[in-house]
Amino acid sequence: MTIDQLQTKIYADGAELGGIVEMAKNPVIKGFTTNPTLMRKAGISDYKKFAQDVLAAVPNLPISFEVFSDDLEEMYTQAVEIASWGKNINIKVPVTNTRNEFVGDVIRRLSAQGIFVNVTALMTLEQVNKVMDSLQGDAPAYISVFAGRIADTGRDPMDIMSKAAAISKTRANTEIIWASPRELLNIFQANEAGVQIITVANDLLNKLPLIGKDLDAYSLETVKMFRNDAVKAGYTI
Repeated sequence: MTIDQLQTKIYADGAELGGIVEMAKNPVIKGFTTNPTLMRKAGISDYKKFAQDVLAAVPNLPISFEVFSDDLEEMYTQAVEIASWGKNINIKVPVTNTRNEFVGDVIRRLSAQGIFVNVTALMTLEQVNKVMDSLQGDAPAYISVFAGRIADTGRDPMDIMSKAAAISKTRANTEIIWASPRELLNIFQANEAGVQIITVANDLLNKLPLIGKDLDAYSLETVKMFRNDAVKAGYTI
């Protein structure tokens, strides 16, 4: 299967403006996601200015920006403010705050107002069901399930992801995101699971040309790499 044959949409995940601008030129990329951790790693200090720069560079594709308060009421206020910055914004809210308080009321209030929410950091089907029960009206919504982190615990995420995708189809305008992928294979796994979107960091996106590469040729390239590095290092025995 080629990238063009995928049903799953690929969103670029990152917070470096140059990388976002570059990825926006790639027709494979259908949207963008960010989060406070990525923004901090990218050296972002002015949240609103960064968001405005991104929106100016990418005015027509979906972009997520995340609230950062740990207080549920302030979380709601931040979400309303961020949503006002652009029509292509979806608002990331974590599934709980740091006190493990479910953000269901925030989800209910935002979706009831027609605000596009992206509920993030989920890892269980129970969480998916609770989010689905909280969504109101017909406002679009994303539910980000961190398949990569599930896999980090030694669990195969495929069963959870396929069931989450099926659950999402019980509500219109609701899509599951396969978050935190670890390798390009995850794109095809997401497609197999029926997941609507996968978010991929730029370091993985840069490997897209490898898809379908002849393995004999790739093997030879690897042998040449080892040989060239040994020569450059001047190793002797």
